[in-house]
Amino acid sequence: MNLRAIVVGISLFVFSIWVEGQGLSYNFYENSCPQVEAIVRAAIQPTFLTDPTSPAAFLRLMFHDCQVQGCDASILVDPNANIVPSEMAAGKNFGIRKRESINILKSMVELQCPQQVSCADILVLAAREAVVVSGGPQIKVALGRRDSPFAPSYKLADSLLPSPTIGVDGMLQLFAKKGMTVEESVAIMGAHTLGVTHCLNILNRLNQADEGGQVQGMTPGFEAFLRLNCPQGSLTSNTSFVLNDPTTLTFDNHYYNNVIGGHGVLRIDAEMVMDPRTAMVVERFAANQDDFFQAFSSAFVKLSNSGVLTGNQGVVRKSCNAID
Repeated sequence: MNLRAIVVGISLFVFSIWVEGQGLSYNFYENSCPQVEAIVRAAIQPTFLTDPTSPAAFLRLMFHDCQVQGCDASILVDPNANIVPSEMAAGKNFGIRKRESINILKSMVELQCPQQVSCADILVLAAREAVVVSGGPQIKVALGRRDSPFAPSYKLADSLLPSPTIGVDGMLQLFAKKGMTVEESVAIMGAHTLGVTHCLNILNRLNQADEGGQVQGMTPGFEAFLRLNCPQGSLTSNTSFVLNDPTTLTFDNHYYNNVIGGHGVLRIDAEMVMDPRTAMVVERFAANQDDFFQAFSSAFVKLSNSGVLTGNQGVVRKSCNAID
């Protein structure tokens, strides 16, 4: 056995101990619902076929859930007249989709395994399948999360979710709290290879041109394209959008080539190319998709394990969109 194989083996062993210590495990439903992953996979495939944009929506849904008090499915709770406006009322959750699809998946799982599988686990599995079906890496995730017994306020969500104007400093600090390295932080940003960016989140950057009248880190041609598609003062900025990259339905490393070429849509896209802490990682991911996939898989696992409720904490909701 060579040194690299030994190091990888030790790393996996240590990671398994860390995961088990959090109350998550790779065989958590071995006795209570061994078919859960197959149920989610089979049920979600038609969604991807009928709506090719749904993988990006599922991935964003999980990211936004995990950023607010951990991966506990709190983002799925519908507003209720008896509580403060729920998480989904947060302005930074604008454009979130596919919440109802997780509830449908939950009902299918409930038919086979009543009151066993949490909405939080189903959401993570759906996001994992979204990556795979789009051409991304196979990611092994531990299970055993439990659902939040209450829905946090929209104010908490708005304070914890990243701003569309976040820069490298803010991005690295945000993901360091999830235990991510610089490499993993750059990799998780690669999720922008899927989906779109709403014009509402671009206008601020377009307003910040330098003395020469040009937006930093953006080619003049791409800037003109964005200004044409996202005009200032437009009443449609909430509904208008631009693609994150030309292969927006495919999970690949094109995002990194895009930002190196000055076609990054958001401020963070441009800054990662110029910041010495992240620039070399961006260049490596642009040149080597396998490296990106490996780092993204590690980052995905760390994010999906952050702040989880396990054991006697939390609940297993009967319905994902309501507190029982």
